[in-house]
Parts: sequence; C-alpha cells; structure tokens
Amino acid sequence: MEVQETRVQTDRVLTIPNLLSMGRLVGVPIFLWLILWPVFDGPNNDGWAIAILMLSGISDYLDGKLARRWGQISRLGQILDPAADRLYVLSTLVGLTWREILPWWLTAILLLRELFLGALLPILSKHGYGPLQVSFLGKAATFNLMYAFPLLLLGDGHGWLADTAGVVSWAFIWWGTVLYWWAGILYAIQVRQLVRADAAAAAG
Repeated sequence: MEVQETRVQTDRVLTIPNLLSMGRLVGVPIFLWLILWPVFDGPNNDGWAIAILMLSGISDYLDGKLARRWGQISRLGQILDPAADRLYVLSTLVGLTWREILPWWLTAILLLRELFLGALLPILSKHGYGPLQVSFLGKAATFNLMYAFPLLLLGDGHGWLADTAGVVSWAFIWWGTVLYWWAGILYAIQVRQLVRADAAAAAG
C-alpha cells in the first residue's frame, strides 16, 4: 500500500473514486441482510455476502489509488471513505456475532475502539477541527479485518477449505485488531498534539 495523499485536490462530487465509495455504502445494508437472513429462517446466502465483502475491499483499494493518481481527492471522498470502512466493519461485527461465528468479547474489543475514537470527536469539534484523516496504519488495520471477515465466514463450514480459511482468518483478525487499536492510540496522540498546539498558540 502507498502512503496516502490527504490534501483536497478537487471540489467535484461525481468522481470515479466518490462513486466507488458511494457504491460501497449502498452495499452495507445488502450485506447485512444477506448475512442475517439465515437467523430469520431464510436461505443461506453466505457466498453472496462474501462476494460483497470482497468487492468492498477491492473498491476500497481502488478509490484511494485512483483519487491520488487522477488528482481527484475531494472533501466528500475524505468523509465517504472512512464512513464506508467503519460501516462495513460494524455491520460485519453485528452479523457474525449474531450468528455466533465471532465471539462477543472480540466484538466488544473492536467496538470499544470505535467508542474511544468517537469520544475524541467532541474535543476536535471544540477546537474547530473535523475528524482527522485516516492514517496509513488505520487503513492497514481495516484491510486486515476486511480480508479476515470473508475468510471467517467461509470457515463456518466443513472440510479442508473451511479449516484452512478459519486458521488464516484468525491470523488476520488478531493482527488487524492490534493494528486497529494501535492506529486508534496514534489518532488520540494526534488529537492531543493539536489541542496542545492550540493552547500554546492561545497562550502566546
């Protein structure tokens, strides 16, 4: 992966990267419906759910890469991209935990990270800042989890393929969880630095 360019380069809304991010957002409720359908006595459509997750991961890579290559980094894209990331992670956690594929305590660990970052937003807002840009480390963590979840769903079966997918998925989950929290802590450090810089500027 590449280090992300974060400067806004265009005010256009209808760009290819933004359309990819919008498409990812549209896929969130479809994915959640597919993965939860068996819970409500519907057919098992895990194959389609896995396909949506895989397409989401591919489009997540493409929208950032194309935005940088074509000079189409926009303010809207900087909002849509992390929003889609978080919604896919949250919807996957809900679906897999509800189906008892993912243990509740791991879901709690990942959700606590989201609450931790959410608690920083009022502090940023108080000092006139919006949400900070997604870091390289944060993207790496999300990629790990987004690769892990389809494999974990695939591992919810029998046979050598399911067994292999289960082992690989848990390796990605643990590494992704560590990176997810590490990125969150670095985010908090950035917030602290901004607050201190503002305090120093006000004192000066």
